[in-house]
Amino acid sequence: MINLHAKFANSLPEFFGKNSIIAGRLSNRYSFTGVATVKITIPQTVPLTDYRRSGTNRYGDPQEIQDTVQELTLSRDRSFALTVDKGNNTEQGMMKSAGRILRLQMQQRCIPESDKYTMERLAMLGGSIVAITSAPTKTTIADLVSDGTAALDDAEVPEQNRTLYVTPDIYKLLKHSPLYVDNNTLGRRAVLKGQVGEYDNMPVIKVSAKRFPENVFFLIVHKDAACAPQTISETKLHKDPPGISGNLMEGRFRYDCFVFEPTACGIYVAVNAAAGHGTVCRAPAVDAKTGVITPEEGDSAWYTTDGSDPRYSASAQSGTTPEVKAGDTVRAYSKKAGAFPSPVVTVTVAGAATA
Repeated sequence: MINLHAKFANSLPEFFGKNSIIAGRLSNRYSFTGVATVKITIPQTVPLTDYRRSGTNRYGDPQEIQDTVQELTLSRDRSFALTVDKGNNTEQGMMKSAGRILRLQMQQRCIPESDKYTMERLAMLGGSIVAITSAPTKTTIADLVSDGTAALDDAEVPEQNRTLYVTPDIYKLLKHSPLYVDNNTLGRRAVLKGQVGEYDNMPVIKVSAKRFPENVFFLIVHKDAACAPQTISETKLHKDPPGISGNLMEGRFRYDCFVFEPTACGIYVAVNAAAGHGTVCRAPAVDAKTGVITPEEGDSAWYTTDGSDPRYSASAQSGTTPEVKAGDTVRAYSKKAGAFPSPVVTVTVAGAATA
């Protein structure tokens, strides 16, 4: 057996980065080296109060800082096995053939699958998921994208490190906008991972339908809103294994995509919600007296009572009757199969406990 992982270690990451439209554009602040799960502790800040010039506790009543936890667990564990028959290759050309096949496997199978999964996760977990009921046109696309940038601006998401991902059809509309800057104007700095230009100071990445999430017109993603850890665990070449005259190549790699709760507002998703296309769930109603949650028919409700966002929190529960008391905060959203999740509703319970 010959382990090809060491032999191709220097070339594979570079090759991957050049062919993936997402690699290098998301956060790398967390390392998954040697682990499958990373837990993020998120401190919950407290609101400001008026300073009192007399008495005790002039700065306000002290509140113990509370934490919520978001768990990031790698779920994708993929593999492949290929054979190279000895009759099709000379002994001298075995290694070159193995390297070529490995690159083809990465380019045609592994990277597109990983990119598509990552884009779908960003679309389903974005902080702002907006239904667009009419197909964009040359005259409306600018305002639609501007709505997205405005949403990030209102959430105080930094302007640097935002990326606009578009379908080829949306790109054809966008390039007619006076705000669009093409690669010829930008020069060499734009020739990177599918970038076709800039719009509103954002790199524009044109993504093929093979990798783009279904029923989405475009996404605006800030780099620090998510991460996409990708690890090639092993790539092996077995010479003349039992039952094969030639080489057997085996590969395994793990990857995933996670959106961070505190910075999820840095992802804006424009959903194609025209008739016959995608749907976005409506936000559930939350009773301010009891905390009882009422989702739309056919939707399931998920909630938290510790202040965390139920879309990302490890403490999220499914149901409609959370155990609460007066003063507790219920945060809830709806989801269902085949649809995009709803916005989150936040209600502070004012009435009696439900249990």
